[in-house]
Amino acid sequence: MRTITVKVNEELRKRMASITINWSQYIRQAIAERIEREERKRAATKLLESLEAEKHKVPTGFINRTIRETRQIR
Repeated sequence: MRTITVKVNEELRKRMASITINWSQYIRQAIAERIEREERKRAATKLLESLEAEKHKVPTGFINRTIRETRQIR
């Protein structure tokens, strides 16, 4: 595992000391969550760009056929 250093001002350090949690674990978890969120955002952007470029076209007649099939089931 690699080491990173985070600097905080004295007031924040005192406030952190008044709370009993494992700050290293908390920061690791926060970093992992942020990375996950950014990766999802990147994947969503890539998908949106792909859709806008019309790489994923709906086949002709698919929507009409699906609506008719749904109506027949009712």
